[in-house]
Amino acid sequence: MELNRLEEMILASFHIPLTRRTLVDEEKLLDQLDFIRVCLPTAFSEATEMLQHKEEILLQAEEYGQQIVEAAQAKRAQILDDSDILRQAEREAAELRQQVQQECDGMLQDTLEEIDRKRRQCQQELEEMRRAAIAEAEAIEQGADDYADSVLENIEEQLHEMLQIVHKGREQLQPNLPPPRNPQFPKNG
Repeated sequence: MELNRLEEMILASFHIPLTRRTLVDEEKLLDQLDFIRVCLPTAFSEATEMLQHKEEILLQAEEYGQQIVEAAQAKRAQILDDSDILRQAEREAAELRQQVQQECDGMLQDTLEEIDRKRRQCQQELEEMRRAAIAEAEAIEQGADDYADSVLENIEEQLHEMLQIVHKGREQLQPNLPPPRNPQFPKNG
């Protein structure tokens, strides 16, 4: 499934040392999210196909019911002279018709409930995916900012130390050297 692929992409990405942060290729992440968006209409089309399938089942059930009614009518025609059997056949046909109608109504209701449940489930999953993607993007952004700040702080400290070494070296070469012209970098607390 494409969500598994998204998870693999995140797990396979560069892990920032000493943090729980991971750098993810934004373009690949966005491409994967676009692909997932493209796949969602498939789920909705499957739900539509289920609805169409339900209509086919109802038609088959109606045909089945009609066949039963026609069979009952044919039976009635064969035994017209016997009124008790005729009345019994009419009652059975009515009962069968009612039973078929009840079954069709039950199947229709079940199918509609299943379609509605699937639709709500798809919407919920889509919303969860959207929230997770936003949270992950924010976490990645924060991790990248923290990492960049840490790297810059380290460089700043190294530059400060290098400037001190250079100035001390110059003082040894020229003891009367004035203080350095370059302002010193402020040290972070």
